[in-house]
Amino acid sequence: MRKAYLVTEPLSRLSIRGKPIRPSCRGGDILTVLSANLWHDWPRFRRLSQRLEAFVRLVEVEKVDILLLQEVARTPDMCVDQWLAERLRMAYVYSRANGHHKGIGFEEGLAVFSHYPLDAPRLKQLKPNFEPFARRLVLGADVKTPRGSLPVFSVHLSLLPHHNATQVQCLQSWVASIAGERPALIGGDFNAREHSSQITRIRRTWLDVFRYLHPHADGTTHELRLPWRSQASRRRLDYIFLYPGDCQWKVLEACHLDAPGGPHSDHRAVLTKLAVDL
Repeated sequence: MRKAYLVTEPLSRLSIRGKPIRPSCRGGDILTVLSANLWHDWPRFRRLSQRLEAFVRLVEVEKVDILLLQEVARTPDMCVDQWLAERLRMAYVYSRANGHHKGIGFEEGLAVFSHYPLDAPRLKQLKPNFEPFARRLVLGADVKTPRGSLPVFSVHLSLLPHHNATQVQCLQSWVASIAGERPALIGGDFNAREHSSQITRIRRTWLDVFRYLHPHADGTTHELRLPWRSQASRRRLDYIFLYPGDCQWKVLEACHLDAPGGPHSDHRAVLTKLAVDL
């Protein structure tokens, strides 16, 4: 009973370090952003340490400035948010979504990491969901880039299509209320195929950075292999969107990546590079 109570405990605390240990020495004219589902793989946690090492190599090779992460785990052996913050020497904010580390020895949640200072952390629970045992969230913060404050958001949406579509509507309204006239970046595991009605609706107001540069390329970010099927189900579930505002950024590059020596997850990461649009 005590464990069940702790799992249902409301979301009330954020873990945050507002300033990076190693600030970026870049001028800020180009901003590299990576969104990734780190795949907690509860309860087996297969190759978690090795996968995280591979992910760190990916971040370092690509010289990533901002990370938007999902399924960031806390297990009996490792708090991934704290481990990444120390390894990458970044500022970060983390929120539990599901489970309870102290109560049952496991939880997972969302995180934002940055080589620039973070400010104004914010969290919203997206409904409908199976609260209190399963929650879907969006976690945001303002990144203090040399070119001004940039709101960024990490999101992980429901697998159920009806819930997913409603959560997308809530997400769009909330981001608009926070960003106002400022541009913003939204990245994460949307759990929706790119031809679904909700992703089509998002594209009417937000820029899909990958499709903007690669209108006809294979966009697969996740493969699901079932024992009774000879072929894997290949889907695009992971996205980075640019909310334009009075846009000062232009998209230079967008791609889907696996970690060198990986894979780091059962999802491919989404990377984009933006430049100040003068």
